[in-house]
Amino acid sequence: MPKNAREDGQVDLFLPQLTTLPLRDQRETMERPFFSLSKRKRLKPIDYVSPDRKITVHVTANSEYGLATIYDLDILIYCASVLIEHKRRGTNDIPQTLHVVPYDMLRTLKREVGGRAYDLLGNALDRLQSTTVKTNIRSGDSVETTFSWIDSYSQLKDRTGNIRGMRITLAKWFYDGVLMEGGVLAIDPAYFSLTGGRERWLYRVARKHAGGAGSDGFAISMPTLFEKSGAEGDYRRFKFEMTKIVKEDSLPGYSLELESRDDAEPFLRMVRRDLSQEAVGTPSPAPVPAPASKTVLSKASADEREIVFPDGHIAHTPFGAIARANLPSPQRDYGLVASDFRAFLRQREIAYNAKNITQIFATFCSKQRPAL
Repeated sequence: MPKNAREDGQVDLFLPQLTTLPLRDQRETMERPFFSLSKRKRLKPIDYVSPDRKITVHVTANSEYGLATIYDLDILIYCASVLIEHKRRGTNDIPQTLHVVPYDMLRTLKREVGGRAYDLLGNALDRLQSTTVKTNIRSGDSVETTFSWIDSYSQLKDRTGNIRGMRITLAKWFYDGVLMEGGVLAIDPAYFSLTGGRERWLYRVARKHAGGAGSDGFAISMPTLFEKSGAEGDYRRFKFEMTKIVKEDSLPGYSLELESRDDAEPFLRMVRRDLSQEAVGTPSPAPVPAPASKTVLSKASADEREIVFPDGHIAHTPFGAIARANLPSPQRDYGLVASDFRAFLRQREIAYNAKNITQIFATFCSKQRPAL
């Protein structure tokens, strides 16, 4: 059998199940309107221009499939997580074409596994492949890039017709965005349990803007938020939906509050729950892992301070600040430092929850070589 044929029939089985890994979202897509927020078929394009007129996003649909949705985005999050795992493991040539097991993907995304689930997965891939995005978000006014979220995909079936794997070729724009410095953020697995499209979108906005914003969080005017959403319908309906979500206040990890302004539209403030509790004098309880579990340092970007537990729970800590204070200049990739530190602890049989772990981490960072 030719080499290429053998490779086409293979699946990346060497990676551990992603249900045991922190999941990653591509940072640039978290604050601009790239996806439909509804499960209903949408053909109306998304047209977005930033308030300073410098950033544009134009998304158009295929008439047969409609726009890619916020639920289809789950597949891209899964693929981004695979890419970051390759990076963490030091893969020299990280593939743009990924071979994945649909069963593992569906389980990770908290979806049902069965015949209909595979059909829905195929529909989502069709929308991702046929949706056209045109944006200058990465290059400014001078260059506008046009792409689809995935270049192609194929299903690998056995002799009985059962799907045993999928081959997904990611768009170069998305692939580069995931692997660039600070290109991803860890997200809470509870995100996949959010059923509403607006809730999912709002969580991503909060994660992007309020994750490292301190105890004051991040506030944005409701009209500006509406423009960033790309939602269909009028502003009045959007405002009503946002008010309902704020009252429920059920986003994982972030609290929401509407702030009235004199003779102006309200602002929505998003604050990390642990910091909002501290602000009112209520100590945030420390996360308690299962008895047999261990905390692990996340592969955080430069502005994050967090630990990710084996169950995916994200707990914010001073580790990011320690790294910034002690890493030599120019600084190395924070994800690689976290990976090296985990290996360092394992080699020396040091417990992840040791009382002096922060001091050990600070010393470890101070001895790292600067990036070349």
